[in-house]
Amino acid sequence: MVFDQKLLGRVRDARQVVVFSGAGVSAESGIATFRDALSGLWSRFDPMRLATPEAFAADPELVWGWYEWRRMQVLSTQPNPGHLAIAALAKRVPKLTLVTQNVDDLHERAGSTGVLHLHGSLHQPRCSRCATPLRLPPEPPVEPAEGRRIAPPRCEHCGGEVRPGVVWFGESLPVDVLEAAFAAAAECDLLLSVGTSGVVYPAAQVPEIALGAGATVVHVNSEPQALGGQNEWLLAGAAGKVLPALLQAAFDE
Repeated sequence: MVFDQKLLGRVRDARQVVVFSGAGVSAESGIATFRDALSGLWSRFDPMRLATPEAFAADPELVWGWYEWRRMQVLSTQPNPGHLAIAALAKRVPKLTLVTQNVDDLHERAGSTGVLHLHGSLHQPRCSRCATPLRLPPEPPVEPAEGRRIAPPRCEHCGGEVRPGVVWFGESLPVDVLEAAFAAAAECDLLLSVGTSGVVYPAAQVPEIALGAGATVVHVNSEPQALGGQNEWLLAGAAGKVLPALLQAAFDE
């Protein structure tokens, strides 16, 4: 894979890097994107209607069962070379901030730390009443069957039903995480937008802020789309192939 020498210089000289990742990165590990058709018994349900506060209020056992099924799927997968390359890049630059729209823990399992989860995490459930976090058991249970209802745990603090720790449709992104992502984007000199089409707002503002502040923005996706700035590069392909090659070309050749 051949890269523009100017781009390699920008990567090599970067002091503050932001990596903005989306569903395409996780898909390379075998995790279906949220809008993919559900399989098996879950195909009877519309994921857009399961991921709302109203759905949880109406049928908490159905919604909790679906999210436990998703969480067990995630735990059965492994980080791919794209995740590993991002963790490796953090060791090659003075500062790297990883902002993700994904709700899995694959970045952390690949070695990344301090990940900003814009849309929450499957692994951080909390009480629907008082927001107290629930400590999940260290050993995951057996993956529940598709379509199975599971009663949510009860909060040890107030007795409320525990809900998945993700941001549902109709809910706002966590303000502190979003502000941290925006601040990192405004201060970076290089942003890698990886595995995302950049159309879901307000998260999609992250690369826009970086580009507007004069940073170099690199889009890595199967069909990358430019924002219309002068400091943009489009790298078509899977993150698991493009990112390792880019790092090797920038730092090892």
